[in-house]
Amino acid sequence: MEFDEINLAIINHLRDGRLPFRQIADSLAIAEGTVRARVKRLKEEGILAITALVDPEALPEQSIVIVGVRLKDMDLVKKGEEFSRLRGVISVCVVTGRFDLILTVLLSREFTMLQFYTEEVAKLDNVRAVETFVVYKSFNLKVPLTLP
Repeated sequence: MEFDEINLAIINHLRDGRLPFRQIADSLAIAEGTVRARVKRLKEEGILAITALVDPEALPEQSIVIVGVRLKDMDLVKKGEEFSRLRGVISVCVVTGRFDLILTVLLSREFTMLQFYTEEVAKLDNVRAVETFVVYKSFNLKVPLTLP
């Protein structure tokens, strides 16, 4: 799908995920059906997701950790996909620097850091090392509500 100015404008209007398509269409001087079709296609192609995000600090008894991962091989995309399917993982990024991947992980009383490493990360091959950064305080971080 070509990412044009109209798609960008629609996405910008959807910062408030509850804004009606009719209102978006009126402000852009296009048909409501056009907005609806474009949003549907953007969602189908994985470009856009409309979801509620929450401040992780507002989630009772839950915490966020950032995990730097070093791999034994350079199959970064495959490993990133594998990590993205692990319980508790909110996001995975392939990065430059001393780590190959950076994970954002949601933990809780029922799903601890020890469980994340022993039950989830231990399933994966070719992990050379991990380093964990516990988030004490975040600014502007919003995460999907996924209960691990």
